[in-house]
Amino acid sequence: MLARPETRRCIECGLPYTMPGFNYHHGQIENGPAYWSDRGILCSPACSLTHFKRREAEGTQPSMPAPNPFEFGR
Repeated sequence: MLARPETRRCIECGLPYTMPGFNYHHGQIENGPAYWSDRGILCSPACSLTHFKRREAEGTQPSMPAPNPFEFGR
């Protein structure tokens, strides 16, 4: 049987969502990721800052906060 590919990864470094080192809201995986953008989830403050700086340099910063990718139907 083939393992399913991990679809939830940090958009900057590729760290899978469930791996050690991934930061969760209030430190609990049930609460979802601590960092995200309109392009996907981010694993750490370092990746969040890298993502922000890259978007700033590209001139592609969003005009409003991105919705939480783990909250559906709100």
